[in-house]
Amino acid sequence: MTEGKQCELARSDGEDVTLRDEERPANISLRTSRAVLLTDDGVRLEAVHTRRLPGPGSGATAPGAIVVAHGFTGSVDRPALRRTVAHLARHTDVVSFSFRGHGRSGGHSTVGDREVLDLAAAVRWARSLGHARVATVGFSMGGSVVLRHGALYRAPAESAESAHPGDRACPDGARKHEGRTATPGAPGSPAGVGDWADAVVAVSAPARWYYKGTAPMRRLHWVVQRPLGRLVSRYGLRTRIHPADWDPVPLSPVAAAPLIAPVPLLLVHGDRDPYFPLDHPRSLAAATGDHAELWLEPDFGHAENAAAGPLLHRVGTWATTALAR
Repeated sequence: MTEGKQCELARSDGEDVTLRDEERPANISLRTSRAVLLTDDGVRLEAVHTRRLPGPGSGATAPGAIVVAHGFTGSVDRPALRRTVAHLARHTDVVSFSFRGHGRSGGHSTVGDREVLDLAAAVRWARSLGHARVATVGFSMGGSVVLRHGALYRAPAESAESAHPGDRACPDGARKHEGRTATPGAPGSPAGVGDWADAVVAVSAPARWYYKGTAPMRRLHWVVQRPLGRLVSRYGLRTRIHPADWDPVPLSPVAAAPLIAPVPLLLVHGDRDPYFPLDHPRSLAAATGDHAELWLEPDFGHAENAAAGPLLHRVGTWATTALAR
C-alpha cells in the first residue's frame, strides 16, 4: 500500500487545540494536523494528529502513539473526544478520526462492522508519521471495533504462528463471520502496512451484539433499525447509518477478545454504565482467561462522554507503559 492511499489529502497543518483551562494538561502544548485517510474499501475519513509538545518539567514524550476510536455519534470535533485526546496527549502523540458516517467522514455507519477498516487506516497513518508502536483506545462502539481489530490484524511474526485467528479457539466457525472485513492486513490476506495494534484498550465496550437489556440500548436499536430512526440519526445526531442488516454477522467482541493475546489488553468499564451492565466486561475478561486486565470503575458512566481526566490519565499511562515493553 502506498503512502498516498494511507493519507490521500492533508490539510490545515499546525492548528492549535482550543480547550478550557480545566481541560488543558499542565505544562504541555498541543499542536494538530488534519488529513483525509482512505480505507481499503474506498471510504474517506477525516483524521487529526495531535502532537505533544512538552513544556519545562513535563517530561519527554513516551514511545509510540495512541489511536482513539470514538463511540457511536462521536467525531473528531465533538468536545468529549477533543477532551479525551488532550488528556491522552499528556503521555504521547494521539491520532483521532471520525468513523464512516460520522462528522465529515464519508460513507455510512455500519455500527461496528466495517469500522474495523477505518481503524486499520488510522493505525497505518500513525505508523506513517514515524510511530513504530501503536496502541488503540476505543470507547463503546469504538471499544468493540478495537477488540475485533486486535483479533484480525496481527503483526507479521504473530500472523506466521497462526494463518488466521480462527485457527485458535475461535468458536463456531468465526472465520466465516469476517467475510466483509477480511482485507489486506488481516490474517489470511496479503500483508498490510503496519495496520496492527501493539496494545489494545476497550472502554465501555459491549460483549455481544443485539443487546437490548437497557432502555438506552433499546432506543439505539430503534435508531439503527427503523427508517424513521435513521432519519433522526442523520439530522439530529449527525450520523448517517447504512440501512442494510449485517450479512454476515461480524465476530462478536467476546469471541474476538481471546484472540488478541499476546498483545496487551485492558478492559475498562463503569459501575454506572447505563448502556451495558457489568456482565459485559466480566464476560470479556473471562473469555481471555487471565490475559486481559480489567478495571471496574466506581461512579463511571459510559464512554468518552463520562470519562474524567484522572481515568483518562491512567489509561494513557497504561497504554504507553504497554508500548514501552
